[in-house]
Parts: sequence; structure tokens; C-alpha cells
Amino acid sequence: MTADNEIDIKEAFQRAQKGHNNKAKLVASLKGRYNKFEDKTLFHEEFVHYLKYAMIVYKREPTVENVIEFVARFATSFQSPPKTEEVEEQQEDEEEEEETEDDHPFLSFIFNFLLESHKASSHAVRFRVCQLINKLLGSMAENAQIDDDLFDRIHQAMLVRVTDKFPNVRIQAALAMTRLQQPKDPDCPTINAYMLILDNDTNAEVRRAVLSCIAMSPRTLPKVLKRTRDIKENVRKLAYQVLADKVHIKALSIAQRVCLLQQGLHDTSEAVREVVCSCLLPAWLIRLDGNVIELLHRLDVENCAETALDTLKATFKGKPTEELLQDRVQLDNRKLIPVDSLTCENVLYWRALCEFIRAKGDEGDEMLEQVLPDAATYANYLYGYLRAVPLLSEEQRADFNQLELVMTKEFISQQLIHLIGCLDTNEEGGRKRVLAVLQEMLALPQTPSSLVSLLTEKLLDLIPDDHRRIQTVAEIISDVREPIMEASQPVDENESRRQQVQLAEVKVRILEAKQTLEDCITAQEFSRAAELKDSITELENCRNQIIQKIAESSQPADKEVRTEKNDPETLLRSLTMCAELLKQMNIKTRIGPTISALMSSLVLPSIANAHPAVRNMAVVCLGTCTLHSKELAKTHMVLLLQIAQLDEVKIRISALRAIIDLLLLFGFQLLSETAVTQTAPPSQSPDRQEDDAPPLAEEKGDVPEDTAQSILVMLSEFLDSEVSDLRTETAEGLAKLMYTGRISSAKMLSRLVLLWYNPVTEDDTRLRHCLGVFFQLYARESRVHQEVVEESFLPTVRTLMNAPATSPLAEVDINNVVELLVELTRPSALIKPSTNTEEVCVHDYLAVRMCGEMLKDPTAPEVRLYAKTLSNLELSRGETVRTDLQTLLQQLVQVVRDRVCLRALEKMVYQLVDSTEQAELLSASALQPLDVNADEAATDDQSKSAKRPKKGQRKVCTARGRKPSRRAESSEESDGENVPESVPVVRPSRRAKTAALEKTKLDLNTLINQEANVS
Repeated sequence: MTADNEIDIKEAFQRAQKGHNNKAKLVASLKGRYNKFEDKTLFHEEFVHYLKYAMIVYKREPTVENVIEFVARFATSFQSPPKTEEVEEQQEDEEEEEETEDDHPFLSFIFNFLLESHKASSHAVRFRVCQLINKLLGSMAENAQIDDDLFDRIHQAMLVRVTDKFPNVRIQAALAMTRLQQPKDPDCPTINAYMLILDNDTNAEVRRAVLSCIAMSPRTLPKVLKRTRDIKENVRKLAYQVLADKVHIKALSIAQRVCLLQQGLHDTSEAVREVVCSCLLPAWLIRLDGNVIELLHRLDVENCAETALDTLKATFKGKPTEELLQDRVQLDNRKLIPVDSLTCENVLYWRALCEFIRAKGDEGDEMLEQVLPDAATYANYLYGYLRAVPLLSEEQRADFNQLELVMTKEFISQQLIHLIGCLDTNEEGGRKRVLAVLQEMLALPQTPSSLVSLLTEKLLDLIPDDHRRIQTVAEIISDVREPIMEASQPVDENESRRQQVQLAEVKVRILEAKQTLEDCITAQEFSRAAELKDSITELENCRNQIIQKIAESSQPADKEVRTEKNDPETLLRSLTMCAELLKQMNIKTRIGPTISALMSSLVLPSIANAHPAVRNMAVVCLGTCTLHSKELAKTHMVLLLQIAQLDEVKIRISALRAIIDLLLLFGFQLLSETAVTQTAPPSQSPDRQEDDAPPLAEEKGDVPEDTAQSILVMLSEFLDSEVSDLRTETAEGLAKLMYTGRISSAKMLSRLVLLWYNPVTEDDTRLRHCLGVFFQLYARESRVHQEVVEESFLPTVRTLMNAPATSPLAEVDINNVVELLVELTRPSALIKPSTNTEEVCVHDYLAVRMCGEMLKDPTAPEVRLYAKTLSNLELSRGETVRTDLQTLLQQLVQVVRDRVCLRALEKMVYQLVDSTEQAELLSASALQPLDVNADEAATDDQSKSAKRPKKGQRKVCTARGRKPSRRAESSEESDGENVPESVPVVRPSRRAKTAALEKTKLDLNTLINQEANVS
């Protein structure tokens, strides 16, 4: 028997397995035993002997984990505390033979043993070696020191193990190197290995492990930022947590901050969004002393207003109401920010706060009154600020400082205009004042063009009736294009001189006539005198008229006249208002005489304007207007098609959008009157694609081929365009047309698949995202869509196989493309899969197609690809289909010579012949599907899932078979060694689960005792 404070090694390992034992006492007891050993080698050998029992267990059993923890504690308990500088200086004066030992012999022995074992063939041993090294290094003191030679050996061994085949080994090796990093060394091998893992490791848990331990430096920061866009939710979540904990906001550039918030707050995962709101934003605010305005200043809100708004609303969610009302925006007694104090940051904060409070509904009405004035007061405030925004000339725009100042004022104006939506406009007087201000600002030529669209939008929001909207906007456009001007005629000097001469002549003639009259009266020639008197009267009347004309010409009266303005800026303002009006109108509102007049006098003439911005806005107006009238769409469709092919890129894209919208709304029957009677009504059935597809596919002949074919050819050419924006817009439009059933074309779908995989589009994020979402939604919608995908299978594979070496398509992985098409056509992937397992499915047709293709040329290189794909298909249970496939496969077995293909084909034949027997065998085996809720479905699927051993479970025949692949990503099951336990149908009680857990616990005592008995 041992003393109370001593314990033998075997008993220590037995006790260490139990979690409730005090590890510190065990360590102290065994350490006392160790000190009594004269020959430490015997202790070392016996200790390692019992340690090996734990090291051969790969599964994370609690008993084994307790033993590993005990070993790490015991080994590091021998480490001597690090020497202080004074002690080291004293030791330098001593003799060189008395060198201090950096490491205890037992600790060195354990490290040597582990380093010798890290290349073992058993992955369990390699895993435990890396785990123990990780725990040993982690249990040492922060300022602990180890021998340089040992450091290098550990370093080299772990650098090898981070490339291990098994993910769990790589995880522990990466964690073990945490304390071996040297961030200041630009060539640190550990950091280089970490960065390589973050970029290239396929296992998400390995990437998470590296994220958790990598040291932050200018070299590693971009790699961590990249992981915020990782494909796995857990990796993205941890990346944001690491950035919140380890990276100061000042270490990030403005672009990086904005990108982090923009992606994090809009992440598809709720957990990631929660981390950004609860960890990243609070961490940044703490480092900025809680100043939200300062945080906005760090984001450059002028260029990322939407991201800043999302950030503010995320911060508001976690604050109580009282804290929200604390005046951070410094409102005065009018509840307004003084004009002199307006900045981009505080006005955006004001807007975000008002919108957040208003979103609370009735609860926020009282709070809103505390941060926003009445409508009339705010309208006057807005009017005063907008009138003060200067309008720069071309010379002033060349001065960057003046331009920046005006842009800042325009941004503040935009935010103030947005605040109109938060005003209480139920009171008539306030609403009328706001309307008057908006109308006056739209009519003023000094109003910046960047504010026209927003002012029009807010104006239309306040007017609910469409006809009144049209009338109001038409009047404003009329005032903008034909303003009332006071015209004054200039004084003509020649005319004035001529009138003066005439007046002098008349006066002279009057004097002469009066003199003659006096002479006649003296001579008593009374008849002559009467004539002269009449002549004098006429001359005096003429003199008075001339005097009146002279007076009018010297003081001309001003006249009010309307003069039409056709300069680009005026046309652009008018078209912007018109486009906003057409967008806000109800789609069912017909085109009236006012809109028709705008079309004829403004929109159509502007399409031929020399200014590109004017033409673009005119095309937008035309496209939006045609959505309200089918007749108008027929009239101008050809014009839109011409613009889409001939004009500048931006204008072509606008025309293309209009064409796509028209085809989505009216269909291809818009191109011909005869197609109207052939088209089924849109409210016919959910599977309207089956009715619409024949007249809309280019292979069919029901629609006039000329126009429809020309449109499809044009769209197909746009897919090959070198202009990425045009290519992306075309792909998005085709995706919409195909999803809604307006087009049903296997060729076009094949083009989209090839475009998605084409390396040329690798940097086009929008295109890749759009098509990635479309393929999944399209194929899951209905079986008809899956049949289109199935028809595109062979043309797509042929295109890739025949791609020349100089083509970008030669770099595409054909196996990846085939896997995608197989997954898209899987019957179980449908939103509403068929419950009839005997029904012929799309994979049956696909199998026949591939068999036929292989029979054409059994020596072709793609035969191996087809043979491999056959085993991944989800075939129906129908006897007829299986018989036909069996016949085709038997023919293939006779003609195919490739061994790999033969094995795959023979396996497929075996699967078809003995499906019933295989189902019975599988039902009796221990390997059952994870989801056993539906007994019948499980029985049907077992035969197929058991047919592909050694191929992994990713391509199991049913959707349920994909669950093991998700479990395989976890740190416990990532290597696929452990068989997943079947999930019980009925949830067991807590007592039953406890009993089952006790039965499954691993006990190393049995192995230890068995070894002792044998010896």
C-alpha cells in the first residue's frame, strides 16, 4: 500500500479518468511518488506505458480527455518558474558548468516521446500527440521558456502535422503552434502556415481553429477580413468575434470598416448579424468612448449613407428609450439643429433616430414629437437651407474645395428631405406648407439636380391620388421648361430719331398753316381760312399721336411671356420628374392625355438628344411609360431594341431593362397580335410554365419566329459581350424570363451555366450571385424546369469537352458542372416532390440519355464521366424503367473496355438487379439513414445509399443522405471515422439517456487490467 500522499502510476491513471477527481491532488500525489524514484527512467517508461492506452483512442471520450488533461498538468508541474533579470545576471557570473536547466527531465522526456510519435501511421496517435503538445504548451506560464532546440523540433513537427490528412489532427497542430508565433518576424513559418490554411483548407473547423489563435498583424489582418466572407456561417461568425476582440478600429481603413458593416449587417445568417450587433459595434464604440457621431465620422457617411443608417439602427436596438432621447444631435428649443451646426454626421444621426422611432408605430409617436417639430416649422427650415445651397458655375467646379463644400451641403439637404417622411402631415396647414415648399423647390432653377428625384418622390408621397399627382408634376414640368419671363423691348434709337424728325416737321407745318390762316382772315378769304383750320386740326392730331408714340418708346412696358428652354440641364430635370412620376403611378393607371402630351413633347424628342444623360433618362421614361399601355409598348418596342444595340453602354442597359420588363409583363405575344389567342391567362395554374413554354421557346413555331428569334439572338450576343455590366444585366434578365416561364430553352440555360462557371466572370460578384440563386430556385420550382435542366445536360458537357485549350472554358472542372446539374435535377430537391416512387423521374431520362451517349462512342473520354455520374442518380422504383436501364447497361458492359467504367457499370447493374435484396439486407444492418421518421421512404432509399461504399455520403440518393456531409464538417466527426448514430423516432427520457450514456462511456481500466493479466 502507498502512503496517503503518494500514489502509484497505474492508480493515478485510473483515477484521472473520472472527471470528479481533483486533478491537483492527483498531480501532487504522483509528483511525490516521482521524487522517491531514484532511477527516473523506470518512472518514465511506466508512465508512457499507461499513457499509450489513451493515445490510441481517436474518439473524444470523456475518460480519455480527462487522462490527457491530467498528463498535461502533471508534466508542466515540473517546470521551474522563469528566472528574473537579476537572477540571470547573477548566474552569468557563476561558472559555466553550472548552467541552469531550462526544462525538467520529465517534461523533456514527454516532449521527446511525443515528437517521436507524431509520424505514427495511426491517425488517433497523431491526433493525441498534437493535442498533448497543445495542452502542454498552453499549460505553461505566460513567460515560460523552453530550449531553442526543443522549440525548433516542436515547430517542425507541427508544421508537418498541419498538412495531415485528418482535419482533427490539423486542428490540434494549429492550436499547438499558437505560442510559437512571431508576429514581428516577416518570415515566421507559423504565420505563413496559418495564412495558407485560412486560404486553402477545405475543412471549416480547421479554419476556425486558426482564426481563434492567429496573431493580428498587418500581414494577417487581410486574411482574417477575408474569412468574414467564408462559405461557412461559423467561420464568418468567429472572424467577426476575432476582429472585435483583437483589432482596434483605427487599424482598419475606412473601406474595410464599411465593408465589414455592410456585409455583416446583411449576412444571410442571423447568428452572424447578431455577432456584428452585439460584439463588433460595441467594441468599436468602447474604443471611441461611446461617441456614435465619432463612429460615423470614421465611416465617411457621405459615400456610404445606407451602411451608416443600418449601423445606427443596429446600435439603437440595444438601447433603452430614455437613452435614445438623450440629445446627441444638439437640438434647439425649436427641436431643430441650428443651420450653422449641421454636419453630415449629426444630420444622418437625426434622420436615423427619427426613422427608428417612427418605425415603432403608435408607441413612438410621443417620442417623435420630442425630436422633430411640426410640419410647417420644418418646411420653413428646409426651405431656408435649400435656398442657401449655391449653384456652381463651370469655373467654380474646377475648384475642389468649393466642389467639396457644395457636395457636403447637397448631402445634408438629401437627409433633411428624407426627414419629411417622418413628419406628421395629417394636419392640413402643415401638409399644404410642405407641398408648397416642395413644388417651389422643384420649379426653382437653382435647386441642385441631385435633389430633384428625391424632392419629387417626397412630393408624390404626400399626394395619394394618381390623377392629382400627374397634374401637379405636369404643372411643375411646364414651369421648368417654359418659365414665365418679363420681356421688355429695347428702345430703338433710329426709330426715336425718326419720330422726333416727324414731330418737328408736323410742328413746322402747323406754324406755317397758322400763319397762312391769319393772312387769309386779314384778306377776308373765309373759305380758304376754313380749309386751313381743318388742316391745322389734323396736324395737331398727328402731333399728339407722335408725342404718344415717343412717350411709349421712351418708357416701354414689361410683358410676361413663356419661353421654352431646351438646354440639357432643364431637360434632365424635367425627365427626372417624369420618370419618378411614372414609377410612383399604379401600374393599372392608364395613360391619359397629360402623360401622352409629356411623351410627345418631352420624352420622345429627348431620345434623339445629343447629351447622353438626357437620352438615358428619356429611355427610362419611355420604358416605364410603356408598362402602363400595351399599345404604347407595341409601338415603341422596335425603338427600344434599336437603342439596346446602338447607343452608349449605360443607355443600352436602360433599354435592355425596359425590354425585359415588357417581356415579363406582356410576354412574347406582345410581338404579334396572333399570339394573344395562343397564350394562357396568367392566373390559370401554378405550373403556368407548361402552358407558356411552347409559344416562348425558340424551338417552337407558334410565335412569329422573326422578332422573337431576333430578340433571343440579341440577348445571346449580349452574354458574350466584353462589357461586364451589359453581360450581367442580360443574364439577370434571362434568369427572370426563364423563372417566370416566359422562356423555356435548354440552350439558353446551358449558356447561363457555362457563363456561371466561366473564369472570365470570376470577379463579377453580382452575376455569380444572381445565377447561383437562380439555378436553385428554378430547378426546385417544378418538374418542368428540371426537364429543361436535363435537356441542357449533354449540350453543356459537350461544350466543355470540346472547348479548345485557348478557351477559358478549358479551365472549368467538368465534374463540378455535372454534379451541379445532377443535384438540380434530383427529384427530392423539388419544393413539392412527388410521393409516387413508381413515377418516372427526370433522373431516369438523364440515365437513358447518358447510356445512349456512351453507346455512340464507348471509347470517348467522357464515358468515364458518364459512368461515374450514373451511380449518383436518384432513379425511380418503376420496373419498366429499371428493365430498360438494365438492358442498356448490359450492352455497355459488353462494349466498354475501360476498367474504371466497367466497375461503375457493373455496380449499377448489380444495384438495379438486386435492389429488393439490398433493401432487406440494409434494413437489418446497423448503418441506417440519419432520418428514419418515414419508414417507407427509408426502406426505399436504403438500397441506393448502401450501394456506394468508399465514395463518401455526399451523393446519396435522397436529400436526407446529405446530412452526414454537414456533420462531417464538425471537429468531432470531420474525418469520417465515426459511424453516425441513428436518431430515435421517439425522444427518450432524461433517465434513459443517462443510462445509455453510461453504457457507451469508454473505460481504459479494462484495457489496463487486461494488459496486466497477460503480462
